[in-house]
Amino acid sequence: MFRLAHISDPHLGPLPSPTLRQLANKRIFGYVNWRRNRKGVLTTAILDGLIDDLQAQAPDHLAVTGDLVNLALPNEIDNARDWLETLGTPHDVSIVQGNHDAYVPYARRIAEKSWTHYLTGDEPVSEEHAFPYLRVRNNVALIGVNSARATLPLMATGYFRSKQARQLGQILDHCKANGLFRVVMIHHPPCRNATHWHKRLIGASRFRAVIKSHGAELVLHGHTHLATKNVLPGPDAAVPVVCVPSASQGLGSHKPPARYNLFEISGEPGQWSCRLIERGYPQGEPSETVPPVIEINSQILPFSDA
Repeated sequence: MFRLAHISDPHLGPLPSPTLRQLANKRIFGYVNWRRNRKGVLTTAILDGLIDDLQAQAPDHLAVTGDLVNLALPNEIDNARDWLETLGTPHDVSIVQGNHDAYVPYARRIAEKSWTHYLTGDEPVSEEHAFPYLRVRNNVALIGVNSARATLPLMATGYFRSKQARQLGQILDHCKANGLFRVVMIHHPPCRNATHWHKRLIGASRFRAVIKSHGAELVLHGHTHLATKNVLPGPDAAVPVVCVPSASQGLGSHKPPARYNLFEISGEPGQWSCRLIERGYPQGEPSETVPPVIEINSQILPFSDA
């Protein structure tokens, strides 16, 4: 059995103090939002407690589906690299970037360089062909898709272009031929009506078409800060699509408290089994102490054996 943990959207704090020059772009809108809203509900204490519980479960691998930072300030990116190192080695932790990691045009490349060992595949490739990347751990294929791109102010859209679509299809076929359980990681939700128009994945229909033609066993994403389970049509069976709440979300908000998912994967092609165990904080009012992390739910997922 292979145990894969999934977290997303930690939005690591505290936010370093930006300079006026650093705020002379889209960042000013995000900074105001952080000061007014996110500063009080996305907390380090909540995140630390969640990670402590996750590490106590000793998963074989950890997937992080983006939004490690808030405004993609240089100090934030450096701090996120240090935080990744506390989670595990690059061999045991795989990430994809979110829109906050590409907040301004040059930030995504800076973050990629800083976090490179956590978001590159097993085989070295040129920078031009960095995504999708492929990692194989035991009989599980971890496929990282990039949807992060700098956008206009007040927009948080993601992008999935035709080049990535072609390469993703090829990787999925290759992994199927090698009898692997295929996990696709992307930040933005690929399902219909999954989020608001200004936060949507542009190219989501293209992503769905790839899954419908080539199949997968599991799709993981973040972005919405919600605990959702959907399915996409595959060539032979439905493919589960799972999102997890923000890993730093506090109690008493309109969004669910911080959570992580643990997938227990076993079996073989045509006979895969995948149990989803959701662990996190119970709903409740904010308090001065961080409550213990508990098991929220456990279920067997439907999966595609395509």
